[in-house]
Amino acid sequence: MQTTSPSIWQQIFTRRMLICIFTGFTSGLPLYFLINLVPAWLRSEQIDLKTIGLFALIGLPFTWKFIWSPLMDAVRLPFLGRRRGWMLVTQIGLLLALAAYAFLNPGQHMPVIMGLSLVVAFFSASQDIVLDAFRREILPDNELGLGNAIHVNAYRIASLIPGSLSLILADIMPWNQVFIITALFMLPGLFMTLFLAYEPKLPDAAPKTLRQTVVEPFNEFFGRKGVRQALMVLAFIFFYKLGDSMATALATPFYLDMGYSKSDIGLIAKNAGLWPAVIFGIIGGIWMLKLGINKALWLFGLVQLVTILGFAWLAAAGPFPAIGAAERWMLAGVIAAEAVGVGLGTAAFVAYMARETNPAFTATQLALFTSLSAVPRTFINATTGYLIEWLGYVPFFWLCFILGVPGMLLLFWVAPWNGENQPSSAPDDQAETA
Repeated sequence: MQTTSPSIWQQIFTRRMLICIFTGFTSGLPLYFLINLVPAWLRSEQIDLKTIGLFALIGLPFTWKFIWSPLMDAVRLPFLGRRRGWMLVTQIGLLLALAAYAFLNPGQHMPVIMGLSLVVAFFSASQDIVLDAFRREILPDNELGLGNAIHVNAYRIASLIPGSLSLILADIMPWNQVFIITALFMLPGLFMTLFLAYEPKLPDAAPKTLRQTVVEPFNEFFGRKGVRQALMVLAFIFFYKLGDSMATALATPFYLDMGYSKSDIGLIAKNAGLWPAVIFGIIGGIWMLKLGINKALWLFGLVQLVTILGFAWLAAAGPFPAIGAAERWMLAGVIAAEAVGVGLGTAAFVAYMARETNPAFTATQLALFTSLSAVPRTFINATTGYLIEWLGYVPFFWLCFILGVPGMLLLFWVAPWNGENQPSSAPDDQAETA
């Protein structure tokens, strides 16, 4: 008897896709807390751009998380299961760490703030390890594009809390209250871990010892791809989002320097990017069901590259002596375009990294890929404050555009237009008991 494939709507409205919404939100909140709210807080307290730019170095845990990812693959905590146990621990740690900012002052506690930010980055990177692995293990290969598009859009929606709501609140209440309120938005992810998520079935080929967990993921990846092709894949992961990552590294201080108020940034800059990102991100995820990941990387990456130039245009027009309707529309247009480009590009990029993993080594291999993709955000973005002060905003954004080109060129080798790779074995939907 012939069976019919599920419709697009049936693939969207599933428990797996609902979980992807929660994983995206709870994953994005602490990162945007660090890259949006903390820089705005420091700049409003008259901390210089060089110091704020150096705060990108607190992203070191995102770069090195592959080092402890085998531990999270091998060690099963005595509660909730192999994935959910680690999810709960990291989420509780983030809730407490984000709230701790309420007791600090940039003028008196800068070393403590930097140390606390490293703690937040460590817990956030650790949460990403287990959430990425969990999501890969519950999504069949044919749903990777859509599931990761939903995850990415929820990730971006999370930016509205520290990047919009919190900034608006900072204009009407003390910063310590703002940090407490922002920290409480970790609760939805924590409740998802406790009540909605289910434990994926452990693949038969999964390593059984810590040594196997450390060694086998790397042996399998280089053996499956070959050394030359594996290095090309790793180079692509490094370069694909380099340009747009640099362009947005100091976005909030950039908007402030153009003359926009914190309320302008909260109400216009973030919300103008929300609906274009959500709408086009979902369209992109649905489109990937038919288009395939390779072609999506080409098309979405091109949009991602071109929209960097919107920042150069805004920088050339500013700074503005007064902010009126025209200036607000300019900001809205630039942010909306950036949201479409980065939203589409990120959805295809995350799906590509998930496709390149073997389900038996999900946490370690995905941690390796996402760690490498975080290198620009951590090390290179730390130089953006110096580059801006040296070059000025307009040449800086043109440099970001140029640095986005190598990643597109590498697509010829790692994801050729008509060379869609066959996906690896699909994960089992069956859940094991915690």
